[in-house]
Amino acid sequence: MLTEIALIIGLVIAVFLIARLSRYILKEVRALKVIRIYDDRHWDFDHILSQYNPYYKSLDDTVRDRFLRRVLHFMEDKEFEYIDLEKEERMPLLISAAAVQLTFGLEHYLLDYFKTIYILRENYRFGLYNMPFEGHVSEDGIYLSWANFIREFTDYSDGQNVGLHEMAHALTYVNFTVDDGKDDTFHDKFKDFSEVARPIFERMQAGESTILDPYAATNYQEFWAVSIETFFERAHAFKKQLPELYTSLCSLLNQDPLTPRKIIDATFLEEMAGTLSETALSSEVLPAPEGTQL
Repeated sequence: MLTEIALIIGLVIAVFLIARLSRYILKEVRALKVIRIYDDRHWDFDHILSQYNPYYKSLDDTVRDRFLRRVLHFMEDKEFEYIDLEKEERMPLLISAAAVQLTFGLEHYLLDYFKTIYILRENYRFGLYNMPFEGHVSEDGIYLSWANFIREFTDYSDGQNVGLHEMAHALTYVNFTVDDGKDDTFHDKFKDFSEVARPIFERMQAGESTILDPYAATNYQEFWAVSIETFFERAHAFKKQLPELYTSLCSLLNQDPLTPRKIIDATFLEEMAGTLSETALSSEVLPAPEGTQL
């Protein structure tokens, strides 16, 4: 009997160790692949990002390289499914850049839980909802309509950006709903953000107008996502009109869009200097789905 128990325990341990070893090997294979892609396509991707992503274009040269490497890691970590449209090379690159833009100041940025990103041609219907969606996040993955995504990055001043909006939902999902891809600093600081944000949200629900789109008053999850859109696209006006909320977002995300380097506290970057790759940076309960409706 004892021998059988010992054998079972040994098998369980062996399976666990093999699984960990497999994950480690996969991570390093991806890291080497990213290095090759970066060496071969660096200038091509730099050109695409500079053309379509104003945040990347505004980056200081000292951090552009780090941004692009993170984008390549994110892109390699995900499966991209194209629904009713043909794949274009810029699609996964720009969508990955939207995620990296939001998480650029965080240690864990891969949104690990989400393995698949679905790209649809136009607005779409989802479930029993009557209104069309521009995008949404659920346990199945991240969904984005490409027409809206590219249009809203092209008009980078109106506070409307479905890419950033849905990545904001995805970030809170991995930190508070599934705990897979959690960034401890973001998780712990979110309560400080909420102390500032909730009174503003409640006043908006009572009818007050702010620089934030009225859609922010729908529920607190949408308030969070709309705040992110405005934080990046209308940073100057946001800081002037809602300075405490702007400052709390800077602290939460460890970045300030109004500065060329963006990142505020780079301590964790210095601690990781010299590592082979950033794949080790794997990277309020929210209802599913979370989406942008028209």
